[in-house]
Order: sequence, then C-alpha cells, then structure tokens
Amino acid sequence: MREKVRMFMAGRYGTDQLGRFTMGVGAVSLILYMFLHWQILYFITMFCLIWYYYRALSKNHSRRYEENLKFLQLKNKVAGKFHFAKTQWDQRKVYRFYTCPSCHQKIRVPRGHGKISITCPKCRTSFIGKS
Repeated sequence: MREKVRMFMAGRYGTDQLGRFTMGVGAVSLILYMFLHWQILYFITMFCLIWYYYRALSKNHSRRYEENLKFLQLKNKVAGKFHFAKTQWDQRKVYRFYTCPSCHQKIRVPRGHGKISITCPKCRTSFIGKS
C-alpha cells in the first residue's frame, strides 16, 4: 500500500509554507464553524481543503513555486512591519525615531542630546529634531 501511495505522489508538488498556512486557516475555520455554525465558515473550510489538495497534487511545479514565493514575500512584508514596530517599542527609552520629510526613511537618533540637526543617510536631507 505504501508503494502505491509513493508511486501516486511521484512527480507531485507536495506541501510547502502556503499549503501549511492554508491548512491552518482551514482548521481554525472548522473549529469556529463547530461552535458558531456560520455557513461562511463551512465554505472557507471547504475552499481551504480543496485549494490545499489541488496544490499538493499538482504536477505544475513552477506555478506552485511562484505562488509560494509570492506568499512568502507578503508574509515577510507583514512580519517585517511587526518586527520593526516591536524593535522600535523596545528601543524607545534609548533612541528617538524620526521620519525623513523628503524620502520617508526611518531614522534612529540617540536620546538626550537636545535639539540637533539630523541628516538622512538615504537622501542627505537635513532637518532639525529634538532628541
């Protein structure tokens, strides 16, 4: 039996990060459906299951790989914003954060130096700020 399953899965795409995320969303929506009995949660669960199996059983590796890359880029973009916000919160007592008025680059300046001239490292614009 194992050999038959192995032969069936030969050449198929299998599971990746997007597949795991899809199954996680499906599992959460299924648990919520069991308690709330909202029909939309049932459809979300079914869509996630069908999408997961469609991707896992697909033989179009290049297309599934591109989908996974787009998902990872979006995930990293969102996670990066949270990571930056957490870092900024952790360093709030030591540093003051400014945004460049011309290029919107975030600039970190040590606290306790009074009124200083800040030069943006990206566009070289100078502006005054209180550290």
